[in-house]
Amino acid sequence: MQIRFADRLPDNQDALILPVAGTTTAIEARGAGLIEAARRQRFKGEAGDVAEQFEQSGRRVLAIGIGAQTKPADAAEKLGGTISAKLLTSGETGAVVDLTGLGFDADAAARVALAAALRAWRYDRYRTKLKDKHKPTLDSLTIVGAPAEAEARWTGRWKPVVDGVALTRELVAEPANIIYPESFVERCRHLTDLGVEIEVLGEAEMAKLGMGALLGVSQGSRREAQFLILRWNGGEAGGTPTVFIGKGVTFDTGGISIKPAAGMESMKWDMGGAGAVAGALKALAGRKAKANVVGICGLVENMPDGNAQRPGDIVTSLSGQTVEVINTDAEGRLVLCDALTWAQRNLKPATIVDLATLTGAMVVSLGHEFAGMFANDDTLADRLSAAAKESGDRLWRMPLGEAYDRLIDSPIADIKNVGPREGGAITAAMFLSRFVEEGVKWAHLDIAGMAWSDKASNTYDKGATGFGVRLLDQYVADVLEK
Repeated sequence: MQIRFADRLPDNQDALILPVAGTTTAIEARGAGLIEAARRQRFKGEAGDVAEQFEQSGRRVLAIGIGAQTKPADAAEKLGGTISAKLLTSGETGAVVDLTGLGFDADAAARVALAAALRAWRYDRYRTKLKDKHKPTLDSLTIVGAPAEAEARWTGRWKPVVDGVALTRELVAEPANIIYPESFVERCRHLTDLGVEIEVLGEAEMAKLGMGALLGVSQGSRREAQFLILRWNGGEAGGTPTVFIGKGVTFDTGGISIKPAAGMESMKWDMGGAGAVAGALKALAGRKAKANVVGICGLVENMPDGNAQRPGDIVTSLSGQTVEVINTDAEGRLVLCDALTWAQRNLKPATIVDLATLTGAMVVSLGHEFAGMFANDDTLADRLSAAAKESGDRLWRMPLGEAYDRLIDSPIADIKNVGPREGGAITAAMFLSRFVEEGVKWAHLDIAGMAWSDKASNTYDKGATGFGVRLLDQYVADVLEK
């Protein structure tokens, strides 16, 4: 979607959006027709309310409520998302929104564009017989009445975030015959144009290093595992980087511990954590973030062929710790543990945040409203919670503790990869915690319920959500760029 900013209403027939914040002044100024339309459509000016009419000229006019007490940033995003949701397939090719008199600052005005662009994202690559009435038509939004700095705020701060979210959604939405470890890497190659340094380890390099946990997951697949390292050096030269690690299981059958057939197709998005890390690096590089950040994506496919890992196998992780593989469908933690060790050995970070569609237990606990957050440091947890609240990628802190840790002791190895059914998301986090070195601040985000949605929201339609990109970007802005 093309975003424009203007100092006056354009002289055309683009659909006109009149935001209403607890007063009918904007409606009254438009005349009796819109007043009557609002009455008949029970329009109250509450956030998300819409009333519309066609004027004699043929122009579509929509009153959109933003609520009287909503803070500007939230009101702006609700407004932008509602515009796209209402008009994207309406037949209108352009829309203009008049913010005059709302009191939006430059950031709030730019967030109208942010939400409109995010909500307008579609992935129709494989739809060859889409009916005309279902095809997107809206391709431009003009914002009038914004502060002069709003356009720079959009292009410099929020458009790169939109681009990053779009990359994540694309990676998550693609089927597993299109996105697998090698092709995931290729989809990220363009990040070098933004200044991101890319390094890739193949299976031979990983085997030489001793990454037996990650490679054990991959051994049943014909697709070679990849270890993708994305470096953004926007901060002080030589400064210690913050590390984001993403689980990248490009398809998860469960391996020998095979999943039920019903719903298995959704496991194409089991690489949502890696997708979020790639998208976040694109956003940070696109806006030239003044921070040193390294993104790591452990990319594998979990398949059940004759060479696949068996329940009961023991693997040796990069850390040297041995793992008894009780359940081959608890594979993401095996990928992440080697990534954690590699990052600590090679980058010496003070802080690591990992993201993973790790456990169904997390969905049972929190549904599809929050991702679970586990952290070994209260300050890190508080900062991530603040970034979550600001970005809309919501987190809920979950517990860690010794009692849970004892549940993953193995009788014949250092650790087993699953505990009992109860507290499954917590024991998964405890597994990862055993690979975090003393003094490293670490947070694990279980995003199993958030990478994909079966219902639309203000900033995404049904499907891939791009969860995690805005969260990580906001964390960097709040913590590393201050």
